Amino acid sequence: MSEGNPEGNTEGIFEGYKRNEDISLRSYGLLAGLFNALFALFLLVMRGTGKSLPERIEARDIALLGMAAHKLSLVGAEDAVTSPLRAPFTELREKESPKKLDEKPRGDGLRRSVGELVTCKFCLSVWLASFFTYGLVLAPRVTRLVASIFAVVTVSDHLHQAYKALMNRS
Repeated sequence: MSEGNPEGNTEGIFEGYKRNEDISLRSYGLLAGLFNALFALFLLVMRGTGKSLPERIEARDIALLGMAAHKLSLVGAEDAVTSPLRAPFTELREKESPKKLDEKPRGDGLRRSVGELVTCKFCLSVWLASFFTYGLVLAPRVTRLVASIFAVVTVSDHLHQAYKALMNRS
């Protein structure tokens, strides 16, 4: 056995994290377990329906789902309109604009870990990209329709920013 981990005791494995109480490895583990359980459920549904996994996903679908996951992760993590979904896990720092809120996770344990997940657009996008991909395999027409809505909004957002930049030049 290694030093600091006598007799196979697992307590020493996480010893380096004891100093930072903001990090909840147990809660992170639960969320990672949930993420993987949802993937396992997806695979079970695939088997139950007799569908097979696609050999590959086309580049155009990757682009579409990527834009949709990008936009939906921003809406989910920052928009004022989705704050009721985040509120049980976050507290408001400030309202940065009529549309964007700055929130921070609150509480501890699983509540805090979920708060970290729902306020991080990068973290949230991993979950959303997975759900969009599962949807593409299970219900491609509906998934492409929903993803198209968010992709169109993404294009619109960029056009608004370009218009604003051009108007500020004048």
